Amino acid sequence: MKIIFMGSPEFACPALSALIKSEHQVVGVFSQPPKKAGRGQKINQTPVHKLAEENNIPVHTPIKLLDEDVAILKNYAPDIIVVAAYGLILPESVLNVAPCINIHPSALPRWRGAAPLNYTILKGDKTTDVCIMAMEKGLDTGDVYTRKQYAINDNETAGELHDRLAVEGAKLLLKTLENWGNITPVPQSRSALEPTYAHKFKPEELAKIRTLDFNKSAQEVHNQIRGLSPWPGATATHISSDGKQTLLKILASKFYKRTGSYPAGKILHADKKEGIIIGCKEGAVQLTTIQKPSNKPLKDIDFLNGFKKFSEGRLN
Repeated sequence: MKIIFMGSPEFACPALSALIKSEHQVVGVFSQPPKKAGRGQKINQTPVHKLAEENNIPVHTPIKLLDEDVAILKNYAPDIIVVAAYGLILPESVLNVAPCINIHPSALPRWRGAAPLNYTILKGDKTTDVCIMAMEKGLDTGDVYTRKQYAINDNETAGELHDRLAVEGAKLLLKTLENWGNITPVPQSRSALEPTYAHKFKPEELAKIRTLDFNKSAQEVHNQIRGLSPWPGATATHISSDGKQTLLKILASKFYKRTGSYPAGKILHADKKEGIIIGCKEGAVQLTTIQKPSNKPLKDIDFLNGFKKFSEGRLN
């Protein structure tokens, strides 16, 4: 089949790579426009853009899909349009060019929207799906061609789940295309799961979303750490015995105890044998990867080596 691929971030790269290596023909790629980044404000192409150019595939980077872009799409005469984390809403004129299918990493209709992987873990889901769905005017409301369920590991972060499901999504995409024409899409459930939305984190709400509250259960704290790792990263403030405050980014954790009540934020252990154990309203959590401002992330033991009086304070 002749395929137009629409995608931008790393999540979409395994799918594009799989299509390039398959018997299908990727005739063109649409991706987000290059953006300035870093101290030098260097122009950076999206990961999908770079991958397409490396494979000599024409790349288009419209800010918005206008009539002239739809005309370009029509000139390619694609059999199908594959979308994976593109970042632009497709107008009806694009949906009418060819069948449009999307790789979505959630158990639709649970976690429609821009941040499904974060919310899947933030809310403590034990499983999730990858869905290959038909695109329509609604937000992730289309019928599902294929779906596969995956267990979520107890300590798996959103970043780790992202990398795993990006690869699994590519596999499921190829399976769907292999059976194209013989698959009947299934409407999303209207009863088993109420539709839920995973909206993109807004800058003005990041501080509240990131700040850990040890008055919650260890389960909730653990889920918050995992669901926000590696970005934007959960945070906690270390307050030393003399009142000095150090903002910490917490990137990974484990359960230490699921029961028992402790003073919120109390450092129960901070040594090479037990690691860093923090008390919660219910249970206790072990912090396993921590980052100080302007430093690189460190495993708990290495972190303690550079923060000698950590145990003399508390977390807030």
